[in-house]
Amino acid sequence: MSQPTSVKLTARERWKLIALLGASFTLAVDFSVLNVALPDIGHDVGISAADLQWVITAFALPAAGFGLLFGRLGDLVGRRLLFVIGMILLGGGSLIGGIASTSWILIGARIVQGFGAAAVAPTALSLLTTSFEEGPRRARALGINGALISAGFTVGALLGGVLTTGLNWRWAFFINVPVAAVILVAAPILFQESRPETKPRLDLTGSVLISAGLAALVYGLTVAGQTGVTVGAPYPWLAAGIVLLAIFGWVESRIASPLVAVQILRRRTVALGNLAGLTTFSMMSSLTFLLTLYLQDVLLLNALITGFIVAAIGIVSIVAANFVPKIIGRFGQKTLLVTALVFQGAGTLMLAFAGPNMSSLALILAGIVIGAIGHIGSIIGFMVTATSGLPDDEQGLATGLTTTSQQVGLALGTPIMASILAAAASTGDSSHTNGLLHGLTVAIGANGVAVLVVGALVAVFLPGPKAASMSRKATSETEAPAPEKVDY
Repeated sequence: MSQPTSVKLTARERWKLIALLGASFTLAVDFSVLNVALPDIGHDVGISAADLQWVITAFALPAAGFGLLFGRLGDLVGRRLLFVIGMILLGGGSLIGGIASTSWILIGARIVQGFGAAAVAPTALSLLTTSFEEGPRRARALGINGALISAGFTVGALLGGVLTTGLNWRWAFFINVPVAAVILVAAPILFQESRPETKPRLDLTGSVLISAGLAALVYGLTVAGQTGVTVGAPYPWLAAGIVLLAIFGWVESRIASPLVAVQILRRRTVALGNLAGLTTFSMMSSLTFLLTLYLQDVLLLNALITGFIVAAIGIVSIVAANFVPKIIGRFGQKTLLVTALVFQGAGTLMLAFAGPNMSSLALILAGIVIGAIGHIGSIIGFMVTATSGLPDDEQGLATGLTTTSQQVGLALGTPIMASILAAAASTGDSSHTNGLLHGLTVAIGANGVAVLVVGALVAVFLPGPKAASMSRKATSETEAPAPEKVDY
């Protein structure tokens, strides 16, 4: 058997990876860093408690609604250009948010940040996938990227608490500014511009439909999480979102230069990979929300201890990410993705058995570890699956789809689970704690079942691994070339 080939990254490749990972980590932190600071923000800039959700929603709406459009624009006008523009918006919005003195300036800054995220997320990922060839290098880079994204969500909550308590909530905005500045200086030096040989027409109709449809859907679910599902306020928005997305699908199948080519959606790797991504992000982000309520309102732990416990998700993810590329190389991306979804679902279901006393902490930590291992495997497995086997000129579209799945999942998960929690809590014990615990048990159980159902769908319908190394595999196992070893 031949010896593994060591493939070391050049210094330039290392700096590329650092720049892109810095951007991805910053975006992930931005989704959660303000959550624990919302009461202080509302007091300082005059936002009522009922309207505080707009600080989060103002970021989530453009981030979820425009990622696909900006991913495609990166293919057409240049990924580096869109990446730089996105970092300018992200850094500028962060600066404005940090000095905001009124509610409308703060909300406006969050909207600017959201558009920056919509531009940076797909272009950063497409720059990564085109900078590292498909195989061990790309799997390893995606592994580190996925780990930092997962860690960013949980570290953001902890960081927000530390900054708000030790300094001021405004530093949750200010920390983005130097990061954006460094990346803006580095990007033109590290990355060459990608320019297509021919520039197809931009599908403006499809762009408007998909952005409006996703925004309406996210808004409707946000309202549902705030008001509950028994009132009619969210339903017109949800209906509008579904209708717009249906029209988008009809239009895309009938125009010459669609935003999303029908043939790419017919690839089961793309469709099922993105379904898995949507599920793992929506369910883990909402689980963080549910866990926070359980730890603080049921077990009565303070915010700092809660932050450290929830941050275990990110810590486990970073450690586990080192082993995921080896699993892909040995067993294939389908095995990884299915197994990871099972781990995430099973770990989540364990949490549904937590009781009202401190003795449940051991069960909580065990469930977090198992679920986090599954979550990071799901992130990497979905990204590898949904972007593999595609030419470079479709990487922007493919990564636009993956980042849209990620952003929409982050935006949808918490409102959906909040609605289930509210409905279940209202049917439980009349006391606040017992009613809340019942609602949390039902919502966490539904979360775990959803992940397992998607895992079963992926297991049944996703084709087996088609890596190039497998196609070159010799008939005899003893004559097969060993997988490349990537030395980072």
